[in-house]
Amino acid sequence: MGNPRRQRKKYSKPFKRWDKERIEKEKSLMKEYGLKNKKEIWKIASKLKGFKYQARRLVAERSEQAEIEKRQLLAKLYTLGLLDKDAKLDDVLSLTENDLLERRLQTQVVRVGLARSIKQARQFITHEHIMVGDKVVNIPSYLVKRGEEQMIKFKPDSPFSNEEHPIRISKKEEVKEVKKE
Repeated sequence: MGNPRRQRKKYSKPFKRWDKERIEKEKSLMKEYGLKNKKEIWKIASKLKGFKYQARRLVAERSEQAEIEKRQLLAKLYTLGLLDKDAKLDDVLSLTENDLLERRLQTQVVRVGLARSIKQARQFITHEHIMVGDKVVNIPSYLVKRGEEQMIKFKPDSPFSNEEHPIRISKKEEVKEVKKE
């Protein structure tokens, strides 16, 4: 079990530290998804690498246990919203980092329309204004499951739960108000 105070790293650093293509790709991902630092990208990459490793291993095996594990892996990726119900193991190998980054709570809050920008979504989440179902989630990297997408909302006692709050007014409504004046 180990010492509960000391947790393991959930990522590995890139082998080529000064690879220009990788650095540019990471910068664009950080900007697009509002990530705090590159560790968040590396964590997603490690998680994706684990899924792909397991899929490659299962493609090669032909036992009953391998069939059980295939179904479990595909079911897990289906509940995470990464694959369709009738997906194959080859579809697991075609997943990208963007697919996982789209499932983060921070991104989903923007897609649902509760925040104007990705940075604002991160702020709402860390300040505990966002609920998933009946639980307050303050982790922007929380992976939203397929069934939880419709349950993302503001906390009832949050000032932002009121539709008339100035932050809740969308950009389209602002443009309409300016045109009326």
